[in-house]
Amino acid sequence: MVHPVILQGIHKHYRLDDVDVPALQDIQLVILPNRFTVIAGPSGSGKTTLLNLIGCIDRADSGTLVVAGRQVYTMDDDALSDFRAQRLGFVFQNFNLLPVLTAYENVEYPLVMAAMAPAQRRQRVQELLEAVGLAAHAAKRPGQMSGGQRQRVAIARALARRPGIVLADEPTANLDSRTGAEIIELMRRMQREQQVSFIFSSHDAQVLEAADDIVRIHDGRIVAVERDVNRP
Repeated sequence: MVHPVILQGIHKHYRLDDVDVPALQDIQLVILPNRFTVIAGPSGSGKTTLLNLIGCIDRADSGTLVVAGRQVYTMDDDALSDFRAQRLGFVFQNFNLLPVLTAYENVEYPLVMAAMAPAQRRQRVQELLEAVGLAAHAAKRPGQMSGGQRQRVAIARALARRPGIVLADEPTANLDSRTGAEIIELMRRMQREQQVSFIFSSHDAQVLEAADDIVRIHDGRIVAVERDVNRP
């Protein structure tokens, strides 16, 4: 069963020296499942903070967050860590690949951590590397690959454990426009084929153009939610 992400009455503040800085204020939002959703806003608007809350990397000061049918803030840190590893995938603008591992090993790593049997691991890694067009580069390390190829490895790694949601923070920020367009097209295809929700923070016009839904945020508040009702 697929579930929406639900945020109700979310507030988040940060302490900067002696100053209390509001990052998010009264966030009320439903993110639909199996969609390509972009959180858009200028620098400092709160979009990365909001993405980190949805990704269970940070906790809100108040409010309710429901991810994959679970009320996140009822879990302790250990349970939350397990939940994040099992249910969520992450793609970062700096790729965050392990430099000493090959492309194959980077994709395999979360499956090793999950104690998946070797034969199953091989099948899953090969399937994903083929899906992102890198089967021929499986033995290369990140330093031997282009930025676009590294991001393809990162996408495959994010999908390795079949998460219901993949979160991406500015995934095209370090790529040229042509490579960025290819990565967006790949993520759109993987979203459909893997039946997974992709949630981005971005201000890249190419990412916004590809979105099913756009959540616009400014000064820590949601100012608009635009949904493409023509996309299934």
